[in-house]
Amino acid sequence: MSAKDAPPPLPEPLLVEVADSHTHMDLQSGTVEEALVKAAAVGVTTVVQVGCDVKGSQWAAETAAAHENVHAAVALHPNEAPRIVLGDPDGWSRQGARTGGGEAALDDALAEIDRLAALPHVRGVGETGLDFFRTGPEGIAAQERSFRAHIEIAKRHGKALVIHDREAHADVLRVLDEEGAPERTVFHCYSGDAEMARICAAKGYYMSFAGNVTFKNAQPLRDALAVAPLELVLVETDAPFLTPAPFRGRPNAPYLIPVTVRAMAEVRGIGENELAGAIAVNTARAFDY
Repeated sequence: MSAKDAPPPLPEPLLVEVADSHTHMDLQSGTVEEALVKAAAVGVTTVVQVGCDVKGSQWAAETAAAHENVHAAVALHPNEAPRIVLGDPDGWSRQGARTGGGEAALDDALAEIDRLAALPHVRGVGETGLDFFRTGPEGIAAQERSFRAHIEIAKRHGKALVIHDREAHADVLRVLDEEGAPERTVFHCYSGDAEMARICAAKGYYMSFAGNVTFKNAQPLRDALAVAPLELVLVETDAPFLTPAPFRGRPNAPYLIPVTVRAMAEVRGIGENELAGAIAVNTARAFDY
């Protein structure tokens, strides 16, 4: 194994326990048990496992049912909806071109997400939203229809809505306004600027910051973090993606949350214990656990 592929070392433990509000353990190496033990060793004692397609959402629900400190979020990723309808090879699953199943297939998939969302250990509906980076104009209608359906599912089941927003800020906010956002809405891997953070704050939306807040070119994210109300700030890994500096490019996992928390505390100008305490309370409130 090259140094680039090797897992980063365990950071110094946090003294105040926190939650990883968004992770994909099904895409990480090793077992769930190993991931949870490593995370707990550094003060990350709760994780939200997020599904991005039907199979992944089923896995998330099963994993949360089997582990007390794992909560599930279930959804069709924005890039999964066009794949289902059109056979889009750039969908979440990235399984290559195929014949699309049409609107009926999307309805079937959404019905399974609806069923899973009713389960008690499923605490969120997401990640859903809009992604104009990977999906072209031909997939926007399927994305938006799926997004609106997820909003309705979240509200009907009283679950948090977990937003994926990539290069689609205005349209995501528009759809939330048109449909009426659930009581608890989380912008996963927050990617907006400070002005959008003020808009989200006014609407009571949670903003979850990932390891990319540590990247050199991410000053707009740090500016957003600086103005976000502390009671609306969460932290996540989005592992195995977005590994924080100085380990960018190596595999991410929940145990690296302390690296991001410390960088966030520096941006906020507060101690890491104060920030961790706020994040712990906020995450429990956002996901109602």
